[in-house]
Amino acid sequence: MKIKTLLRNPDEYTHETKHDIHKINRSYDPSLHPFEVARDQSSEFSIAFTVEGSAFYTIGDDKTIRRWKCETPLEGNIEEVVSTNISKSILLSISHHWRDAKYATAGEVCQIWEESRAQPIRSFLWGVDSLHQLRFNYIETNILSARASDRSVILYDIREKKPLRKVVMKLQCNALSWNPMEAFTFTVANEDYHLYSFDMRNLNAPMNVHKDRTSAVIDVDYSPTVNEFVSGSYDKTITIFEADKGHSRDIYHTKRMQRITCVLWSNDDKYIMSGSDEMNIRMWKARASEKLGIVKERERVALNSAAKLKEKFAAHPQIKRIARHRQVPRHVFNAKKELKAMVQSRARKEANRRAHSKPGTVPYVPERQKHVVREDE
Repeated sequence: MKIKTLLRNPDEYTHETKHDIHKINRSYDPSLHPFEVARDQSSEFSIAFTVEGSAFYTIGDDKTIRRWKCETPLEGNIEEVVSTNISKSILLSISHHWRDAKYATAGEVCQIWEESRAQPIRSFLWGVDSLHQLRFNYIETNILSARASDRSVILYDIREKKPLRKVVMKLQCNALSWNPMEAFTFTVANEDYHLYSFDMRNLNAPMNVHKDRTSAVIDVDYSPTVNEFVSGSYDKTITIFEADKGHSRDIYHTKRMQRITCVLWSNDDKYIMSGSDEMNIRMWKARASEKLGIVKERERVALNSAAKLKEKFAAHPQIKRIARHRQVPRHVFNAKKELKAMVQSRARKEANRRAHSKPGTVPYVPERQKHVVREDE
């Protein structure tokens, strides 16, 4: 009877002294590592797809703009770069024009590029250290917005030679998104737990202040067909708002989901994607009670009738309470109670100061003007 055993040479793993370097036995044969693929040594910060969707651009910390094909390679498993452009400044964000073969990059300056050229055709600079995010307008496609490091949001027109205007907030903005249904409206996610919807024609004060968050808001994205948007926050929840309402329509959370880093509303208006700190991507229904799949005619009529009844009696106290009630995590519930007490305390203190001061000394400041420092043109 033969017994086969594994045999190793002792010289391969023994050491003469304790200071010898440990030998690592590793085979570099590619056939033994099928899940290992070649990658760039630089970190990619942002991605933007072209108008036709056949290619996309990426930027990294090596000041390089790379163009890639979306199709899988015909031979091999490694996709080759189609073209490469080198920027003279650091790049942090990229956004593609919705109609023309142009794209914009942000970093130390805002630069406008054409796909067929290796150098930018226009540069914008407005005395800020860096720009962190760029977004082209969906309808007025020549309008571009950017988040800056000085707590401001800057508007550009790529047909002009200088920026249009900017609004400076009290705290840093973490994300911005244009409304695809209204050409002049965009929403920013702020560090002060709120979201602000602005009209680009008047940046002195936001059109609406969206509350209900208990920590810094990290990302925001609009629905493509409905006047709603979704936001992700450091309080480990996803909140859906109607664009013209100050409070949320729905809130999503799970036990294992940690701080939200990004959110995205799908183009078919049925799903919401989210990414969080524990390295998971989750897909949610945009409307929690909506049925997915085939809906028969009688079922569709019944659902529409129920929706009309809810809309008709929405102001009834019991119906309103049931429709608005949501189970939230304990830390969110306690944080909301604490924030409510803080707001009431500030209002009470301001009322006392106004009552014991000379008339006109303590002015009434609307809520929509408290968070904006100034507008520059």
